[in-house]
Amino acid sequence: MLPLASRARAARQTPVITILGDSITAGYGLRAADALPAQLQLALARVGTSAIVRGAGVSGDTTAGGLARLDFSVQDDTALCIVELGGNDLLQGLDPKTTLRNLTAIVRRLKARKIKALVCGMSAPRRLDARFAAEFNAVFPAVARAEGVALYPNLLGGVELTPGLNQGDGIHPNARGVKVIARRLAPVVARVLKR
Repeated sequence: MLPLASRARAARQTPVITILGDSITAGYGLRAADALPAQLQLALARVGTSAIVRGAGVSGDTTAGGLARLDFSVQDDTALCIVELGGNDLLQGLDPKTTLRNLTAIVRRLKARKIKALVCGMSAPRRLDARFAAEFNAVFPAVARAEGVALYPNLLGGVELTPGLNQGDGIHPNARGVKVIARRLAPVVARVLKR
């Protein structure tokens, strides 16, 4: 067992990742141990990356809500902030230009604080108006490209519409679905941390 001072030093050297998000980060319908922050921390360990993953998720939050609480929710010791917002903008039918502006402001504020950012994209369902869906889908890569930050193209890729990976509402991943998300996201997060 390490002495207390050594453990404290090791804890200080372990990077902190904060997920600024909505109900997916908050773990809607799940135990805390099954939610994305806990599962991502485990998945990172499996790929050889030690990190503390904090969840800053608020169910129902839009990009505007995330922007409003950014300075409170993302603490100064954060090395990397995963921005997992936009799904509720889509569900509420908000103009994609508004989502673009809010995400851009979030990323710029993180960069000003010397915190790396990883933008997680979302994919609009096919049943939506094709023009609206295309405009929404283009928001996330546009922000990442314009601001020079990393992009994870579709947070729910491989989980959305997959039987057995979602809760009864068809929107939120279940515990198995979250594990899939964490496993796919972890290598990307590890690479961003090392940059």
